[in-house]
Amino acid sequence: MAHAAHPIPTTTAGGEIRPTGVAPARERWSWAIFDFANTIFSMNVATLYFAVWLVSDLRASSTAMAIGNGIASLLVVLSIPVFGAISDATRRRKPWVVGFTVLACLATMAIGVIAYTMVPPIGDEVIGATTVGPGWSVSTPALAAILVAFIVANYAYQGALPFYNAMLPELVPPDRQGRLSGLGTALGYVGSIVGVALVSIAFNGALAGRFPLPAGLIEAFRSVVPFTSRAGRASTFVPTALLFLIFTVPLMIWCRDHLASTAKRAQIRWREAFGDVVATVRAAKQHPGALRFILASFLYQDAMGTMITYMALYAVVAMGFAEGSEVTLFLVLTLPAVIGSYFCGILTDRIGPKKTLMLVIASWVVLLAGMILAPSRAAFWGVGILIGLIYGGVSTAERPLLLSLVPDVEAGRYFSLMVLSARAAAVVGPFVWAFAVDGLTPGFGTAVAYRAAVATVAVAMLLALLILRKVPDNFALAAARR
Repeated sequence: MAHAAHPIPTTTAGGEIRPTGVAPARERWSWAIFDFANTIFSMNVATLYFAVWLVSDLRASSTAMAIGNGIASLLVVLSIPVFGAISDATRRRKPWVVGFTVLACLATMAIGVIAYTMVPPIGDEVIGATTVGPGWSVSTPALAAILVAFIVANYAYQGALPFYNAMLPELVPPDRQGRLSGLGTALGYVGSIVGVALVSIAFNGALAGRFPLPAGLIEAFRSVVPFTSRAGRASTFVPTALLFLIFTVPLMIWCRDHLASTAKRAQIRWREAFGDVVATVRAAKQHPGALRFILASFLYQDAMGTMITYMALYAVVAMGFAEGSEVTLFLVLTLPAVIGSYFCGILTDRIGPKKTLMLVIASWVVLLAGMILAPSRAAFWGVGILIGLIYGGVSTAERPLLLSLVPDVEAGRYFSLMVLSARAAAVVGPFVWAFAVDGLTPGFGTAVAYRAAVATVAVAMLLALLILRKVPDNFALAAARR
């Protein structure tokens, strides 16, 4: 398909990409809509349904969930930085984004298929649910198949992100990156709302989990979308994958790699690409603050990822929310994130990405402490809404911050290195949470155990804030020179 004419961005001697103007609006919006698409997956699978389905419905342990996350993270650690180095060499980002996204969608569909073919119909809102005894748990073969599909889906979802982020400097100049990044993050939370509202029809036949639809409409939905006839959490995975794929289509059609034609046409040497990962870490020392920032991201992304994974369980188990009400909870908490993400983008362009990110992480520390101390569900709602307001600020500010610390032409490998850092931490975070919950629950009860787990997340955020303080503020330095 022909693209609108757009001059190839120039590349400075220092490796900075300088677009000639801005990319066409259609391309910029198509890029931002991918945030809409991938957040449907992160909300419905990583946050809302999978962990509760696995631990509550199938009665697997929190450790099993941590193992799944840990293996996916290990795969990211071993492969994504290598692919980032190859992406930088070829100046191609889009094929990696599309390829990983298609793989994530297929694996997510596989979870739904396994749920219908290897697991009895059990859990909240399931039509014709099977009654199981108190000692029942999911069989080992079924659990293994579920975890393999989840590992592939989670790995591929994470794998697409660094290449998506690395497309940003080819679309707009530095002084507009915060706004475009914020637009993408805001659309991501709109995607969360739309995704949850639509997929909840498969869960319990109600829009957004609260507004029942006519029986004929529900029947039509379940006849069109496969593996949704039983309702319940097991029915949410296939429609989630379909929505993820559908909303990736604009990026597939209208986004392009502007610098691909300028790359040298040479055969990729995979052994050298593996060596380039080590070279990237060494080269990062030449860019002041890059490694320190990546270390900070190790901590704050791990903290956020852990909260995303276990937030629904925390609401149900520690705060006493009714099972199934987590859909409404997340919809309400996501609404402020749409507004907060966009305004964090404006703030990033005004005061700089470092100051914005520090402000957001400091707010996280305060609000996590508030979550621990929240005496009631009403107080939890208040804290949760404020967390929603600042949640998108991290994604909005961190992309321009990393781009301010490293050459744009090397963005692929450094975004991959940041993912490596975050995923390596994700191996630790869920295990720390699981050890706190599984270790403290027998002696102190679920309320204390889950609050102690949140405390470990708050400590990680505080450490990230302290490390981030010494990262250079290149935005302020550039402003002072102007």
